Amino acid sequence: MKILNYPSSGSYQSLTFSRNRNGQYVRTRAIPVNPSSTFQQAVRARLTTAAQDWRELTALQREGWATLGEQITRTDSLGQGYTLTGFQAYVLINNNRLAAADVKVSDAPAHLPPDPILSVTATITAASYSIAYTPTPLGAGEKLFASCSPQRSAGRNFEGDYRLILVSAAAAASPLVVFAAYTTRMGTPLVGNKIFTSVQRYLNGFLSTPISTSTIVV
Repeated sequence: MKILNYPSSGSYQSLTFSRNRNGQYVRTRAIPVNPSSTFQQAVRARLTTAAQDWRELTALQREGWATLGEQITRTDSLGQGYTLTGFQAYVLINNNRLAAADVKVSDAPAHLPPDPILSVTATITAASYSIAYTPTPLGAGEKLFASCSPQRSAGRNFEGDYRLILVSAAAAASPLVVFAAYTTRMGTPLVGNKIFTSVQRYLNGFLSTPISTSTIVV
């Protein structure tokens, strides 16, 4: 239900407040699904390990991460900008590095996020799923993070549930074939359904701004 109210985000009792491009709205609070899948457990394990490792850093190392966090900006659900704490920056960078099969780092790197992917095109059938992108090949040490949505109805035009499906090899050339990885995670694509694809360039723990596309399975 759309409402006219002061900006709000979050849940209170049985209601959840949020906003979309049409303005503020409120809905009945839904209990989050907790499937405890292998993928979910792996992410939780990485976050737990990062929190434990943070305690082992020196004061000087933590200061370095705090400085890095001040350079990383994000936007919350109300459209307001904010920067990260040192701990958040440490978890972010090392979670990305582990997802990319790189080793963790204790010292904060220089803030050098890669440029965004220039273009992306996904081709999906019931037996194939490939992602073409430019520039190709990627630069030395760069990898492609491919995140995909569950299968949706063809009429859907917005997606907020992207899940990391596959990370390419370093300096990989287009296209990236994700069919096997997607099928394992989301099931076989069904003709007529729509799947959203989002890609980011990765380098040294940093991810570029995502670029997304949607494709109907043929």
